[in-house]
Amino acid sequence: MTNKMYDIYIKNLNYFSFLVVQCLQPTMAIFNNTTSSSSNFFLTAFPGLECAHVWISIPVCCLYTIALLGNSMIFLVIITKRRLHKPMYYFLSMLAAVDLCLTITTLPTVLGVLWFHAREISFKACFIQMFFVHAFSLLESSVLVAMAFDRFVAICNPLNYATILTGRMILVIGLVICIRPVVFLLPIVVAINTVSFHGGHELSHPFCYHPEVIKYTYSKPWISSFWELFLQLYLNGTDVLFILFSYVLILRTVLSIVARKKQQKALSTCVCHICAVTVFYVPMISLSLAHRLFHSTPRVLCSTLANIYLLLPPVLNPIIYSLKTKTIRQAMFQLLHSKGSWGPNVRGLRGRWD
Repeated sequence: MTNKMYDIYIKNLNYFSFLVVQCLQPTMAIFNNTTSSSSNFFLTAFPGLECAHVWISIPVCCLYTIALLGNSMIFLVIITKRRLHKPMYYFLSMLAAVDLCLTITTLPTVLGVLWFHAREISFKACFIQMFFVHAFSLLESSVLVAMAFDRFVAICNPLNYATILTGRMILVIGLVICIRPVVFLLPIVVAINTVSFHGGHELSHPFCYHPEVIKYTYSKPWISSFWELFLQLYLNGTDVLFILFSYVLILRTVLSIVARKKQQKALSTCVCHICAVTVFYVPMISLSLAHRLFHSTPRVLCSTLANIYLLLPPVLNPIIYSLKTKTIRQAMFQLLHSKGSWGPNVRGLRGRWD
């Protein structure tokens, strides 16, 4: 009798365990990020370092916080302070706004992977993020060109600075900067919509990056890949050449100045912009070469380059400009202390950084 009751108890227990497993299977499937899906990609923060994601997220969160607060502060300071309503500060506010948007674009997926292991992303969400990442990158490149033009006019033709860079001219430059990435990225969007992708693949980044996503198409991806390479070489290459040409003319003008102190003062006004150009273009070119030329590049290196490419400019640009530009620095301190009036030592200088 006892053995029979024991057998009945075991059978009921097994049946109950079976029901529990069946009920929990959908929930387990939701949180199981390693299950492949035919309609999704899988993001990767740092391949091989998944166990350390919690610790890695601490410095990453600090960098995102610096980028968000720093660029927001510079943007608000320039908008609210009338003394900063000048061409060079308008361009700086554009740079801060673009860096802010670029940071917000990648923030959800990066922190989602690091904190919640939410690696799965749908095709549609991936394409939307990919469009905004490349659009804001082109915007930043265009803003850096506009800032180089501002430095060129301020140093090479200072007497006509106010007549050349008028409010209408700045508005036109801003519109061109905004329209430019939409016009050149539209063919990529059309080309991507005409091809089908096979999902279930792991990407090397915590965000969607075109040169890697385009590899997982059923059809030949050469149209979209060629157009994206054309954009890299033509747009960014043209921007770099224009910036270099501007600085060649600036250097020639500076060397023609007899007084050594005036030479140093003129060159010091370009230090912030040179740093911003270096911080933006070097990681971008390195990441592009790692994907296109060096196919055997370790995935962890590609992931590190991708995070540097997206985080370094938004983090360092506010630091560089706030440390180097006395007017911006003092205005930020006044905004933090909620003072309505400018200090006696703040001067609004046209066409050059303090």
